[in-house]
Amino acid sequence: MKFVEIYTDGSCIKNPGPGGYGILLKYKNYKKTFSKGFFFTTNNRMELIAAIEGLKHLKKKCIVKIITDSKYLKLGISIWIKKWKKKNWNTIRKKKIKNLDLWKKLNKLNKIHKIECIWIKSHSGNHENEICDKLAKKASKNPIIEDYEYTK
Repeated sequence: MKFVEIYTDGSCIKNPGPGGYGILLKYKNYKKTFSKGFFFTTNNRMELIAAIEGLKHLKKKCIVKIITDSKYLKLGISIWIKKWKKKNWNTIRKKKIKNLDLWKKLNKLNKIHKIECIWIKSHSGNHENEICDKLAKKASKNPIIEDYEYTK
């Protein structure tokens, strides 16, 4: 299996409000960046969408390291998702989790790829994270998409 690193970041000008994501995909010496802006979203949705979009670019089953500055993404995919599935996608207080459509998509992608999610502190000098941050902020200022829905 191929080993791929996916660096991600999400951004929102106001939360909720215009937002965007940035992705840097690394495979051996190959690097590719992606970004997109949305008219109305949240920062957490942009963080999840960045991971989803990064994984969607993979054509075959891979071993993937997702490197993110989002504890929401890191903890969600590593720990919380297992508990949510056992509780029919509900919180401890029996309420549906937020961003359910995106968590379900990430869950499906997690079954395809062997994913490890690594948290890094934002603006700590990680070159790839800084690139993603700039991409996400630029995309937030130039939204092109109304909504991002994965319920289909």
